[in-house]
Amino acid sequence: MRTDSSPGSLPAREHLPAAAAGTPVLDVVVPVYNEERDLGPCVRRLHEHLTRTFPYAFRITVADNASTDGTPHVAARLAADLGAVRSVRLDQKGRGRALRTVWSASDAPVLAYMDVDLSTDLNALLPLVAPLISGHSDLAIGSRLARSSRVVRGAKREFISRTYNLILRGSLQARFSDAQCGFKAIRRDVAQVLLPLVEDTGWFFDTEMLVLAERAGCRIHEVPVDWVDDPDSTVHIVRTATEDLKGVWRVGKALATGSLPLDRLARPFGDDPRDRDLTGVPQGLARQLVGFCVVGALSTLFYLLLYSGFRHFAGSQLANALALLVSAVANTAANRRLTFGVRGRGGAVRHQAQGLVVFGIGLVLTSGSLAALSAATTDPDHSTELAVLIAANLAATVLRFLLFRAWVFPDPQPAAPSPEPHLPEPHLPEPHLPDPQRTWSDAR
Repeated sequence: MRTDSSPGSLPAREHLPAAAAGTPVLDVVVPVYNEERDLGPCVRRLHEHLTRTFPYAFRITVADNASTDGTPHVAARLAADLGAVRSVRLDQKGRGRALRTVWSASDAPVLAYMDVDLSTDLNALLPLVAPLISGHSDLAIGSRLARSSRVVRGAKREFISRTYNLILRGSLQARFSDAQCGFKAIRRDVAQVLLPLVEDTGWFFDTEMLVLAERAGCRIHEVPVDWVDDPDSTVHIVRTATEDLKGVWRVGKALATGSLPLDRLARPFGDDPRDRDLTGVPQGLARQLVGFCVVGALSTLFYLLLYSGFRHFAGSQLANALALLVSAVANTAANRRLTFGVRGRGGAVRHQAQGLVVFGIGLVLTSGSLAALSAATTDPDHSTELAVLIAANLAATVLRFLLFRAWVFPDPQPAAPSPEPHLPEPHLPEPHLPDPQRTWSDAR
C-alpha cells in the first residue's frame, strides 16, 4: 500500500460554477484491450447518446491497454471522425492503470468510465454524474444489486458478484452495494487526492478506490441500473476473483495496521454539518451512546468468556484481573475507532494509557464486589459470581462512558471566533460548467 505521498485535504463539496461554452465538463473513459470489433459501435453509440441527451460539453477518451490487434487503428479513426473523441495508448495492460493515467491528466471536472460492451443502459449516465456536478456527492457508481435495478445475467455471475460484495461488507465494512459494475464517476478534485493512495492497476482498482473513499468520509452516490450480461466478455472470472481476494487482504491489512494516511484526508471545517457548533446539542452524543452500548455488550461477553476460561487455572481475583485487562485493551481500541471516530495511530498509546486508568477503576469495582461476596459467603457458586460481576460491570460501564467522553476522547474545542472567518478555498478545477443560458445545441 502506498504511503510515500501526502494526499492533502479533500475539497469542499460545492456546485461546479459555470464556465465558457465548449469546455468539456465530463470525460468518459472507455478502457479497452483487443476490442477492434466492438470499439467502433460502442463509441459511436455513446457519442450519439451524449450528443442527444447530455446538456453540457463532453469528451470520450479511448484508453488502449497495450492491445495487440487493430484496436489502436480503430481508436485513431474514431478520434479523427468524431471531434469529441480522443485516444490514449498505453504500453502496459491494466484497467486500473488506464483509468489512473487518463484521469490524472484530464482537465474535465467530472471523470467517468464504462466498459466497452455497454452492458449498462446509457440512460443512467446523466443520473450518475448529476450529483457530482451539483456538489452533493464525491463519487457515483452504478449498482446492479439495488432493489430497482433490472439485470439479465447467468446464475454463475450473479452468485460470484453477490458473494464478492458480501465479502467486502464482512471484511472491509463496505457500505456500497456493487463494487464491480463497470459504470462509475468521480469528481476530478477528489480523484487528485485519492488516486495516489490506490495501488492496484487491474480489476481491483475500483474496489480499492471505493473503500478508501468511504473510509476517508467521501459521499458515494448509487444509481440503480439496467444491465444485460455480455456473453462474449473476455474477462477471466477465476483469475479476476483471485486477484480481487488478494486485494481485499492487502487493503484490509493496511487499514488494520493504520498504514494508510486516511486521517489526513480532512475536509475544510464547515463542509460537514456534524462540524457545526450547535447550542444545546451535545456533539454526536446519540451516536456515541449507541456505539458505546454495542461495544460494551460485546466487551462484556468477551470478558465473561475470558473469566470463565481463566477460572479453570486461577483464583477468582486473578481470573477477573486478567480478563478485565485483556477486554479493556480491546474495548478502548474499539471505542476509539467505532464510538468516537478516531482514525490513524496518532495518540493511540496515550488513549490506551488513559483506558488502563479507567480499567483500574473498573478493577476496583469488580474486585471489591468479589471481595464483598467472599465475605458474605465462604463458597459462592460460579453463577453467583457471574451475577455479581455483571452488576459491578454495569456500574463500571456507566462510569467508563463518562470518562471516555470527557477525558479520553473529548470533543475538540471550537476555535475562537475571528472577525472575518475564512474557509479554505475549494480546489475546483478549471474550466467548469458552461453558461446555463446556452441552448442544448450550443452545449453539444
